[in-house]
Amino acid sequence: MSPDLLAGVDVGGSKIAVLVTDGDLTVCARQAVETGVGGPDEAIDRIEAVLETTLASAGLNRAELAALGVGVPGRVDPEAGSVTLAVNLGWHDLPLGPLLADRFGLPVRIENDVRAAAAGLHDRRVLGDGDDLAYLSIGTGISAGVVLDGRLHRGARGMAGEIGHVVIDADGPACPCGLRGCFEAIASGPAVARRAEAALDGGAASSLAAQRPVTAVDVYRAAAAGDPLALELAESTGRHVARAVHELVMAYDVRRVVLGGGVTNAGEVFLAPILRGLDGLRGASELAREVLPPDIVHLLPVGSDAGAWGAVVLARSVAAAGPGRRWSHESA
Repeated sequence: MSPDLLAGVDVGGSKIAVLVTDGDLTVCARQAVETGVGGPDEAIDRIEAVLETTLASAGLNRAELAALGVGVPGRVDPEAGSVTLAVNLGWHDLPLGPLLADRFGLPVRIENDVRAAAAGLHDRRVLGDGDDLAYLSIGTGISAGVVLDGRLHRGARGMAGEIGHVVIDADGPACPCGLRGCFEAIASGPAVARRAEAALDGGAASSLAAQRPVTAVDVYRAAAAGDPLALELAESTGRHVARAVHELVMAYDVRRVVLGGGVTNAGEVFLAPILRGLDGLRGASELAREVLPPDIVHLLPVGSDAGAWGAVVLARSVAAAGPGRRWSHESA
């Protein structure tokens, strides 16, 4: 029997998620491990270990795999199969695709995690028909993947959609990219937590004081319970996200913007301030009213695993390409 399973691996700074499906994308095994992938010398071993345990949990083995797809944060060069810059992981010029292909003896395709997720959402028609969308991921970092005319748009340098590093407050906090006041430095999960800690240090009264160090999850949980400081933080973050949605729509004229990532798991308490922020933009601008229809934003439900599904779609694309070199840069 020829191998026919597809494996998708979504690599994050603190989590590795694996999804294994058959050729029809029926789920065979899945696992998410709260562990960092580590430095470049450890990365292949960590990915292999999590993939092996995921397969074993369903009584499967790697001999049944037809291809492997991997989504990883940072700037990815799919043609070379390398991660040329992943600041949050500390990776620089890591030939991840060839290394994984050698380790597993499989066709491998890698892509930026958020761009892979965007391509996967489109490929699987998660939101129905439509060939133009932006997937805005808000978690440890912030980035967007853009699909235009049914194709993943990478841009000239593979950086299309890196809205997390658009400056929204030139006097704002320092960002790891070297600038100040980037969207990511203000509205990512760690940024929300830092803003809460700063407010508490300044004497703000809040139930969050009993939960230090504060996380973004704590902030949104407290906001859902009516905590004034947490509500203020959720509201200001929502306004920033609404502006990012507006900028994505103005830049790419997409039909919809899909919100995902760890911070969005807060659900309605996360989404409602964004919708109010969009209403404010519509109220101030006739152009904004035209480009931001009421159904422009969609929130992925908890457990959607957009990153892992995107990686599976990568695996399917390289498996369908047939015999050839072990890693591929053909478009999704």
